[in-house]
Amino acid sequence: MKFSAKIEKCGLSPMRKFAGAAAAAEERGMKIYHLNIGQPDIATPEAYFDAIRAFSAPVLEYAPSAGENVLIDAVRGYYDKIGVTLDRGDVLISTGGSEALQMTMASILDDGDEILVPEPFYPNYATAVTLTGAAIRPIPTCPEEGYRYAVRERVEACINEHTRAILFTNPGNPTGNVLSRDELKLMLDIAREHGLFVICDEVYREFVYAGGPLMSALQFKGYEDNVIVIDSVSKRFSACGARIGILLSKNAEFMSQCMKWCQCRLCVSTVDQIAAAQLYTVGPEYFAAVREEYMRRRDAMLAKLKTIPGVVCEKPEGAFYVMAALPVDDADKFQTWLLTEYDNNGETVMFSCGEPFYATPGKGKNEVRMAYVLKKEDIERAMDILADAIVKYNAAH
Repeated sequence: MKFSAKIEKCGLSPMRKFAGAAAAAEERGMKIYHLNIGQPDIATPEAYFDAIRAFSAPVLEYAPSAGENVLIDAVRGYYDKIGVTLDRGDVLISTGGSEALQMTMASILDDGDEILVPEPFYPNYATAVTLTGAAIRPIPTCPEEGYRYAVRERVEACINEHTRAILFTNPGNPTGNVLSRDELKLMLDIAREHGLFVICDEVYREFVYAGGPLMSALQFKGYEDNVIVIDSVSKRFSACGARIGILLSKNAEFMSQCMKWCQCRLCVSTVDQIAAAQLYTVGPEYFAAVREEYMRRRDAMLAKLKTIPGVVCEKPEGAFYVMAALPVDDADKFQTWLLTEYDNNGETVMFSCGEPFYATPGKGKNEVRMAYVLKKEDIERAMDILADAIVKYNAAH
């Protein structure tokens, strides 16, 4: 049977690639410290579950394709608090931030088009882009510069006649890089000057650990035709399983094109939308407490990593990931060994391998992304296991 050439170009997600091997290890009785995926163990606000329990209807009907107004209005209220006024037509509810990304790519890219993305980047971007027939052109960065990419000469050197958009996560996944106000404005300026969309993935915007609150691209005036924002309740409210994302833009023509996708898939889960609206009732003290907890976890992970000979990493400014180069020949082979051969008193560790976070061939082979989404003591134990495993892996290879 013949399959799509576009889907065959796509790889498996590095966050879930080793799920089968992990399941087999757990069946053998191994305990795995899962640092491979951004699944926080922070409690989801009880308001979500209260709304689920309170839901009652004689018929569970389709929701509107654009989303339930109760959730759309809750999102509008959230942005109103940071000075961004949104009409209902500026908001579309999606099945997770992933679908918001997919419908965006489907609406703006064609075969042969290119989109600029600073690397390393969230690997699922590559799948969403490749399925349109377009390609990622990476904006190069390096850890020694804190993975900073908002440099006019560097960005404009990547723009050509095929470029349609610039896409970045802010705060960064996997790097934890946070754009300053001036850096973000520069990216918007470049996009407007070259007639490009600028897609800002802001799902981690509440998790910035220094320098005050993050500026949203929507807060800047004069870029309404260019700016597209991807948002989600998954990370912000530790509600990954709700699968509620948000697509925001004041470009009415763009949003009308995305509505074609929304109507094709009919709607997002009615009950999850109603419950997700209640997540927006939590106060600022919730985010302050969560930020403080992630800072403790980040600092614990970094302190341990700094003691492992040969490990190279930078201190993340936001989100909840660390990108690190390990003193091993191949992170993919190392992860396989960790799940199939290694045993530290019945325990092992799991991360995301770095190569799929790059579009440049050969980069990231010995790098890993680790999510500090476990309790501090579990992170410290996982780092001790990692240190021991590196020594034993290198001795055996």
